[in-house]
Amino acid sequence: METMLNEINERLSHILDTYPDCQTKKAMYYSLNAGGKRIRPTLMLLALKSYDINYHPYIDIACALEMIHTYSLIHDDLPGMDNDDLRRGKPTCHKQFDEATAILAGDALLNEAVNIIIDAHLDDNKTIKLIKCLYQSSGLNGMIYGQQLDIENENKEIDIDTLRKIHHYKTGKLLSCSLKMAAIIANEKDQAVWEKIGFKIGLAFQIQDDVLDVIGDEKIIGKKTGSDLQNHKVTYVSLYGIEKCQELVDQLFNEAIQLLYSLRINHGLMLCIFEKIRKRVR
Repeated sequence: METMLNEINERLSHILDTYPDCQTKKAMYYSLNAGGKRIRPTLMLLALKSYDINYHPYIDIACALEMIHTYSLIHDDLPGMDNDDLRRGKPTCHKQFDEATAILAGDALLNEAVNIIIDAHLDDNKTIKLIKCLYQSSGLNGMIYGQQLDIENENKEIDIDTLRKIHHYKTGKLLSCSLKMAAIIANEKDQAVWEKIGFKIGLAFQIQDDVLDVIGDEKIIGKKTGSDLQNHKVTYVSLYGIEKCQELVDQLFNEAIQLLYSLRINHGLMLCIFEKIRKRVR
């Protein structure tokens, strides 16, 4: 996985090198190179590899995923959204540069992601399906809707169903998309199973984030802890407590693994990254 991570990082840098020099480009570099784990692109490429497919021709597709994810983080951190000062242990994009540059950097990452997929020179039918998957999962039917729900429910007493709905769209949609995109390339009939796996991993990931906000080390996780409590935000921890949250995470991963075994792939590759994600708060 380390080699794959390096390949993703190198390709992202090469892609950015092709853009005109300006503050927006610097802000894109800054946010993309801020130490992200590249979970979404890695999931996509490992899923492809699990089908015994050479993933190298599809690294640009994985990079487009990471660019969309990074755009969402830049915009989420803005004063009009979550108003965060720290991301991955560094000042957020609008703090390092300015608000206008951060908005433009996010916009550029969002727009260029589609161009990268188009320029990957894949079969036209697959190209259209990949673009549709990515932009539906990150648009108003996906991630943006999740952010809107999150904003609407700030400082409100919400139930578990509402909280689950927020994370289904805000986190689960794009993470599921990374696995569905691999299926579009490898075996389209498997999309529904990968989508279910993605939603379970995405929810587990979000519950882990809620736990880390309470017990995490700021120097390790790279962002301020305790913000959920300070902002009176309903989380899985506030509803269930840390011990129950750990049980829920294990349950979700076990369910994802059972779904994984229904696919005719090399299961070991995916089990490896699932376990890595599971251990984030261990």
